[in-house]
Amino acid sequence: MFPILETKRLILREITMQDAASIYEYLSMSEVTRYYGRKNLENLEQAEEIVSLFDTNYRERRGIRWGIVRKDTGQFIGTVGFHSWIPRHRRAEIGYEVHPDHWRNGYASEAIREAITFGQNTMELSRIGAVTFINNDASGQLLLKLGFEKEGLLRDYMVHQGESHNAFVYSLIHQE
Repeated sequence: MFPILETKRLILREITMQDAASIYEYLSMSEVTRYYGRKNLENLEQAEEIVSLFDTNYRERRGIRWGIVRKDTGQFIGTVGFHSWIPRHRRAEIGYEVHPDHWRNGYASEAIREAITFGQNTMELSRIGAVTFINNDASGQLLLKLGFEKEGLLRDYMVHQGESHNAFVYSLIHQE
């Protein structure tokens, strides 16, 4: 059974095909995808493929991704979760995105904190990693605020729109 998490203002729940339209809405915006490592979505079917990928990753124990829903409005505003999960090494990478209408309201940090707690306590993660484009200052600052440490630079790590980009790698170690 898919775990449902709750914070003061948010519910983190399983992502379903009914959420594809919301995902399409914000992943078709350049201000969101410029640091997402993929082109803007061009149609709803692409969003449905993302929902299917999240489901497959969960069923095959490669990751878990929650939909972020505001309690006060019931609105689906983004996703948060883990990918590249390797249980035997007790590590995974965290990923997240929030619709721009909800930026700078603390929703991302609230959702990420809850996901981290689940990752450390339930998934028994010792290391949670994160990778960001070097120009994604907002995400880098958020990770540092949440206790992540910047480990270094990954040169030509991600290709976005045909161009190689450097990235920063961050980690949060459970025992620290």
